[in-house]
Amino acid sequence: MPISHDVAGYKDVFTEARDPADVPPGAAQVPSSSAPELRSLLGVVVGTLVVAALYFGREVLIPITLAVLLSFVLSPLVNLLQRLRLWRAPAVMLAILAALSVLGSVGVLIGSQAAALTDNAPQYARTVEQKVEGVRGYALAKLSAVTSLGGASHRPAQVQPAPNQPGLNGQAPRSTANGQRPVPVEVVQSETSPFAIARTVLAPVLGPLETTVIVLIVAIFILLQREDLRDRFIRLFGSNDLHRTTRAMDDAGRRLSRYFLSQLAVNTCFGLVIGLGLWAIGVPSPAMWGVMAGMLRFVPYVGSLLAAIAPAALAAAVDPGWTMAIEVVVLFVAVEPLTGYVVEPLLYGHSTGLSPVSVIVAAIFWTWLWGPIGLIMSTPLTLILVVMGRHVKSLEFFDVLLGDRPALTPVESFYQRVLASNPDEALAQAETLLTDQPLTAYYDEVVLQGLKLAVEDQARGTINRRRAAEMTRTMQAVIGELDSHAAPPAGVAPVPGSVVCVAGHGPFDEAVTAMLSQLLAQRGLSARRIDNAATTRETIATLDLTGVSVIAVSYLELAGSPAQLRYLIRRLRTRAPGARIVVGLWPQGEAALSDTGIQRMIGADRYVGTLAEATDAIVDMAEEPAKAA
Repeated sequence: MPISHDVAGYKDVFTEARDPADVPPGAAQVPSSSAPELRSLLGVVVGTLVVAALYFGREVLIPITLAVLLSFVLSPLVNLLQRLRLWRAPAVMLAILAALSVLGSVGVLIGSQAAALTDNAPQYARTVEQKVEGVRGYALAKLSAVTSLGGASHRPAQVQPAPNQPGLNGQAPRSTANGQRPVPVEVVQSETSPFAIARTVLAPVLGPLETTVIVLIVAIFILLQREDLRDRFIRLFGSNDLHRTTRAMDDAGRRLSRYFLSQLAVNTCFGLVIGLGLWAIGVPSPAMWGVMAGMLRFVPYVGSLLAAIAPAALAAAVDPGWTMAIEVVVLFVAVEPLTGYVVEPLLYGHSTGLSPVSVIVAAIFWTWLWGPIGLIMSTPLTLILVVMGRHVKSLEFFDVLLGDRPALTPVESFYQRVLASNPDEALAQAETLLTDQPLTAYYDEVVLQGLKLAVEDQARGTINRRRAAEMTRTMQAVIGELDSHAAPPAGVAPVPGSVVCVAGHGPFDEAVTAMLSQLLAQRGLSARRIDNAATTRETIATLDLTGVSVIAVSYLELAGSPAQLRYLIRRLRTRAPGARIVVGLWPQGEAALSDTGIQRMIGADRYVGTLAEATDAIVDMAEEPAKAA
């Protein structure tokens, strides 16, 4: 688990080089390999301490976090007021007053609607009781029908009153079992003081009111001291890299402000539509349910479902039948997908930057830490971590675990599928990428770069010859399936000339030869493929190169003095003296492409570093004899 650079400094304590004479005889030396383990252990310890601090300090951290999120919501309004020539302090106070006005209006609306709902509560209770009795009677009728079919009749047993219990006439017995009369008990209600009444009434209100006051005060100071706080965070976390830290903070602020404002607009419209729909259906207090639906939709995935339960239950209590309840369910089922899959993507894109799994995991985690408030704040808090992970190297694991960007690059993904000998997934990835780029670009930018990783692993000894042969077969299968993408376009005339593609001595050169011949066929030039085994000193005498005008040699490995390639070209010159030789040193960037001394020693006519360049060069060379004739 990555940690900060401060903790990473411990690595130098154990990896610092020492003179052997400075080590006392018999003293145990700490191996250098212990540094990564120590770093991982420290990362786990730091992560555990952070989670513990979030859990035990929630009483303090929740108001501060709410204040920070509120400042992100009000920051665009403050900026707008400042552009209208208002000073910062009046702009902040006006924004806070506007927020308080909205919250107060919502509270008054909910209170009035709830009060109107309680007046008809007894009638709703009787309707519910009638429906329950109807469902019970229907169930008993079905049960009686089933038992009657079985020939069994069941009668409810008559319950006789116990000797010490009241009789059927409701009169209590005159004496107990031992002949003693019961002692009468009189309940006397004690007088309640005004302070007790005030404590009973205000106790449920003081906690949320205190939190609200703290949130507003902290939000005011954050909005007033925004630039100063930003500078302090830059100094604290990234003074050594001002550019990256400033970009991270600006990106986080911009993303959060856009996310909150977009979510606020979407959820407000969602609540308005639900409220109007419930009013049209006839559900009592539709404004209250619309407000509750808009608020609950901030809860990811399940918010709309929770918002539909209470109106549907109330509709079942109001309507003697079930029509109104079904209409309420249909309303929510119709509006939620329209909002989630049409309105939200149009408003702020198809994604917030978080993967769906991370949203669920973050909701569970923050709910465990901070309860319902954590559930509501889980998405923005996770979004902050992802944004910081995209700009801060030590926090990159947050972007990998929680972000919606692919964990592997296309090159790494291709190489992983080849390593796993999974041509189907490699082909699926290729077809996805080929929708946006041509086949030549896919081969150059993905496959050749992946083959470079394979060559590096082979040089380290992690890939043996047998494993390399299996990987080559996987790549050959993928290349063969892509023949449909290499078909020559309509109107492309065949190119005259005889071309052969020769594979180098490496195990992966055969795959490059297959790609090159496929691309040449796409340009209308038929090319013959020759394995490296046919060009050895023992076998090249039997190789027929009669009439060949261009020879293309694919070479992935070029380290030190390229003796094998030099002798291969010498043998090819002997067998086809009139042919022109093109050497592809994949991928581009090898020293031989710019070192004229190495080029003269190798002895080829032209050197290329990409398949696109190789295809153009071979087609031009093949057309030259025809033009000369």
